[in-house]
Amino acid sequence: MALEDAAKQMDMAFTREDLKGPSYELTFGGATSFLRRKYTKDLTGVDIAVTGVPFDQAVTNRPGTRLGPRAIREASALQAPDAPYGWDFDVLSEFAIADYGDLAFDYGHVSQFPAALTAHIKTILDAGAASVVLGGDHYISFPILKAYAEKYGPISLLQFDAHTDTWQDDDMDRIDHGTMFYKAVKSGIVDPSTSVQVGIRTTNEDTMGVNIIDAREVHEKGPQATVAKIKEILGDRPCYLTFDIDALDPAFAPGTGTPVWGGLTSAQASIMLRDLAGINIMGGDVVEVSPPFDTTGATAVAGAHVATEILSLLGHRMRTA
Repeated sequence: MALEDAAKQMDMAFTREDLKGPSYELTFGGATSFLRRKYTKDLTGVDIAVTGVPFDQAVTNRPGTRLGPRAIREASALQAPDAPYGWDFDVLSEFAIADYGDLAFDYGHVSQFPAALTAHIKTILDAGAASVVLGGDHYISFPILKAYAEKYGPISLLQFDAHTDTWQDDDMDRIDHGTMFYKAVKSGIVDPSTSVQVGIRTTNEDTMGVNIIDAREVHEKGPQATVAKIKEILGDRPCYLTFDIDALDPAFAPGTGTPVWGGLTSAQASIMLRDLAGINIMGGDVVEVSPPFDTTGATAVAGAHVATEILSLLGHRMRTA
């Protein structure tokens, strides 16, 4: 059936009628929506909306993540024909998933960007859908969290990252991808006592009370023990999952702005993301994929897999709610 369909399917991002089901169109052709989902601004009946935020004007080192959403979508074509591996259900077949396209914003008025993004995510949440965001630099998580906190109250943060991003910055209007979680805790939208950062391997003395599982602990104790600790910290509180691709070691994800050695392997990340099934996840993002620094495309492939696992985590929560 798959081979039969492959000969007839093309540009499923525009031609498919159903928001559910796999896509068998040629991986090397067609319009590159995320996992060949339908491009639409109509959120009626949508369970999960995937959206891109091509913003990288908050970086402290190498730019290029504005190209991340496009690269992740292209890489996701490799996964579109099959159910996500390792799950006992197929999120693509059970849930209505749409590609909501990218956020529109004026790059010449950077100060207007945060409010535009918060409103964009609020539109998705108000429609009854969850969002999975393709970044973009990591600053974007702050405006997104504002929308989630408005709906769910102070939310727990599950962050995979090489950096804590809690460096002190009391100027709430300043746009920086290394200080936004300091601001998120200070402004009360993130509850630090039930939040956890995984894969950290850079020095920051003030963690704002957020629980830290550094990369060495993951390596020494293993992904299963790490997941058990994460679940103990999160409990059943509503949480938001943000995955900075630099959580992975540069050997697995070289295309990022601030790479740090000693990071997680892709195998460790895949085990942890799948074993996190059961957490009360409300939404998530994958950020800091910078295609200009990876000619192989491996970083975008990793980003596409992370986004797919977030979809599956959301689907698991929705089907057991």
